[in-house]
Amino acid sequence: MCVAVPTKVVSVQDDEAVVDLSGARRAVSLLLMQDPVKVGDYLLVHAGFAIQKVQEDYAKETLRLFNKMMGTEEKLD
Repeated sequence: MCVAVPTKVVSVQDDEAVVDLSGARRAVSLLLMQDPVKVGDYLLVHAGFAIQKVQEDYAKETLRLFNKMMGTEEKLD
């Protein structure tokens, strides 16, 4: 089973974005995205590729549930 994690876009340049997940930042490819991506968007990322844009409320609720399962109650911005 694979899990795509929602991450927040902090910068975009050409076909690559830098995303943030709980303070960890990494570059991901946007080559699979059909919709334009901008700073502040939330993306599902799997294996280094952004695969889908998601609504902010969905992303935050999903991250809250991940944190709850892991026993880490982290404040999301």
